[in-house]
Amino acid sequence: MSTKYVLDPADRRRLLASPAGWLACGFGSGLTPKAQGTFGSLAALLPWLLLRDLPVAGWLAIVVVAFAIGVWACEVAGRILGVADHRSIVWDEFVGQWIALLPALLAPWWAVPCGFLLFRLFDVWKPWPIGWLDRRMKGGLGVMVDDVVAGIFAAVVLWLIVRAA
Repeated sequence: MSTKYVLDPADRRRLLASPAGWLACGFGSGLTPKAQGTFGSLAALLPWLLLRDLPVAGWLAIVVVAFAIGVWACEVAGRILGVADHRSIVWDEFVGQWIALLPALLAPWWAVPCGFLLFRLFDVWKPWPIGWLDRRMKGGLGVMVDDVVAGIFAAVVLWLIVRAA
């Protein structure tokens, strides 16, 4: 079985053989040897660019569906790897990053890199309650929830920055 940090070739093949695993690893973006969360967050920008022109209600609906599917996919991927929140599982970064970029939908271009950096800050730093949720919630829901809260924190700060600008 994999540790939280090492993904051997057999685990990689098992992960990519499953639609849930493919999604959970962010279409392969979580398979980088280092900084998987950062690469997952960067990869999340591509679909966000496609979704940004949707009405806010449509965009929110997609985020809710992506969250629900992510709970399932991350649960399955965790079982495949034998580690509930393996570093290669980055779908939570996709959803958290999309939430963080909500204020950027109606803001100048600079809000996108700012939102990216804010999300990475909150995802890595894990201030309360993010770290508390990360330690206590398990399974696919636990994988997803701390990144959703990090995304909400980042979105609030980004909104305040955009509003002050």
